[in-house]
Order: sequence, then structure tokens, then C-alpha cells
Amino acid sequence: MEYGINRERSLELLNQYLNSPNLIKHSLASEAVMRALARHFSEDEELWGLTGLLHDLDVELTLDAPTRHTHETVRILREEGVAEEIIAAIRMHNELAHNDKRSERFHHALAAGETITGLIIATALVYPDKKLASVKPKSVRKRYKEKQFAAGADRIIIAECELIGIPIPDFCDLSLEAMQAISSDLGL
Repeated sequence: MEYGINRERSLELLNQYLNSPNLIKHSLASEAVMRALARHFSEDEELWGLTGLLHDLDVELTLDAPTRHTHETVRILREEGVAEEIIAAIRMHNELAHNDKRSERFHHALAAGETITGLIIATALVYPDKKLASVKPKSVRKRYKEKQFAAGADRIIIAECELIGIPIPDFCDLSLEAMQAISSDLGL
């Protein structure tokens, strides 16, 4: 499939539009989770990975207007000639900005996948060594149930994994494993 962009150019765009190292790490974590989900579903790993990598490209540009989040990304990616399938999934990860509801597996996967990364990182940060390698799957599952822990990791969005056929415990495990595989890139 033609994506209209490769990973190298995607990373260049991230570094152009995102100043926060943590947002770049979030993008890398989202990419890893999306690649793991693509493997799970026998989908196009590159397509899903690039989508995870680019999904928050405009988050710093739209900080003061969250309902604008993804609009700038759509514009930037269309100018780059990126495949519409990637753009549509990125657009739909912020339903509020588009007055629309996710209905496709790809869209639910991106929303749930990028959201769980915050929960997993927060879980790692409460460990004494602050390392993903120390995090056990049961710890992520336990923290998922604690609504006040990493409250910004919207449990309703994470639970969209069930809409695509993955029980929450399995989704926690898959996502943790994906992030542990790139722990050095994440500095955790």
C-alpha cells in the first residue's frame, strides 16, 4: 500500500511540530501499540504504526483549543500527500473536534491504543526504578480499575478495545508488552 509518507519523514514532522520530548515519546509509544494491534489483527503494520506515530502532530498547536485538535494535523498531512486512511483515523481519534463517532476497528484501535499509553507510563513512574521492564501486566490491569490513578487516561476510551474484540486485561498486556519492547526509546 502507498502511505504517502514513510517513518523517517513522520519523525521529521514530529520533531518539527512537537517541542515536548514527552509528546514525542507518547507518539512512539502509540506507534508501538498500534503496530502490536496490527499484528494481532493481521492488519498492515506500517499503516497502523504510522497512524499511531502521527496522531498528535498538532497537539501543541491546538493546546488552547482542544476541539481544534487534529484539524491542523489533517491539513499538514494532506499537504504531505499522506493516505486518506491514515488521515481519517487520526481525525477520528478526537471525536469532539469533528462531531462524529468512531465506527471502524482502525479508529477504535487508535483511540484506545494512544490513550492506554498514558496509563502504562504512569504505572511505570510509580515504581522505584521508573522502568517499564519492572511493570507487571497485573499492575496495569489493577491501575486501570483505579479511576483516580492517571485520571487523564480516559477509561471509556481505553475500553473501546472491547468493541474491537480485545478484553481489557488482554489489551493491557498487549500494550505493555509493545511499550516494553521500545523502552529505551521511551527512556523508561
